[in-house]
Amino acid sequence: MTETEAEVERYRTMLEVAIAEARTGRSEGGVPIGAAMFDSEGKLLASGRNRRVQHDDPSVHGETDAFRRAGRQKTYRDKVMVTTLAPCWYCSGLIRQFGIRTLVVGESRNFSGGVEWLRSLGVKVIDLDSQECSDLLTGFIAEHPDVWNEDIGEE
Repeated sequence: MTETEAEVERYRTMLEVAIAEARTGRSEGGVPIGAAMFDSEGKLLASGRNRRVQHDDPSVHGETDAFRRAGRQKTYRDKVMVTTLAPCWYCSGLIRQFGIRTLVVGESRNFSGGVEWLRSLGVKVIDLDSQECSDLLTGFIAEHPDVWNEDIGEE
């Protein structure tokens, strides 16, 4: 395996943690978006999921849930944020604010969010274009377009 292939495989393994969170969120009746934060060595710091519906709190996105659960860090520059869906502007701002330099995205077909903006700021964005991530969200959007539109700030 080349180093690039090894790196992609490492990111796919990290994505599995976020996918598990997304599945849990879906089973709870929430938006199936999961996330996880890892250190530079690949150690899981925390995982989380979109809990807006479950907690009746519009600020609990997958990325913010994982970020909060990871607790305070001396630096975020060497951390890896992994999410099943391209981050919205709110979560992209979190990544920018704390200087997270690596973002792994499960998919950006359903929503591209702030991916290009983050790239323009020097964030390394790896879009794994996961069919599983896309299917999880596509099914949810078809069943609950109102909740999805609320989640991304659409009317």
